[in-house]
Amino acid sequence: MPRLPSPSAKLPWTFLLSPRYGCCTVQKLPEVEEAKGLMKEAMDWSVFTWLFQKRTVRETADRANAALDKLNQSVKARWGSDLKSAYKELAAKTGGGRGKPEAASESIDPEIRVFVQKVKQADDAAHLARMTAEETFDDAERQLNTDLAREGCRQAIRSWELHEKAIRRAEAVPGSRKATG
Repeated sequence: MPRLPSPSAKLPWTFLLSPRYGCCTVQKLPEVEEAKGLMKEAMDWSVFTWLFQKRTVRETADRANAALDKLNQSVKARWGSDLKSAYKELAAKTGGGRGKPEAASESIDPEIRVFVQKVKQADDAAHLARMTAEETFDDAERQLNTDLAREGCRQAIRSWELHEKAIRRAEAVPGSRKATG
């Protein structure tokens, strides 16, 4: 059976000052670490354990996703207006946006455009991985298939890792002392 902390035991994000980069970076999100631990444990569950624990797994995964989404929004809220507008423009283009880019967008620094493209690619990869994991869990639940559920666990862990990577990339703003690699 999974051991989950009480809902009142919310832990704050842990921030570290990195002397190498000279800025704050997020160490770990407790919701994500809890979810990863539960998913690793769940890979050994029987069908009956899955039946009784599937709600806990979904709720824990939802909390991890919400924490990552909140952190992602927080990081991007600290971006300058040029980064925000470049990201918005790229999202509109890749999301089926029509028409010519605005005239003001031509003044955006090429380095910023490259940075934003990398962040958007990382965001898209994380989103796709998350959707794939959710579909796999849905299929596993419909079929009562523990092999699919285990695969869903692996996919969920991978999606959180990709989301964390995308957030780290978004933190590495051009012109800051943090590398964008």
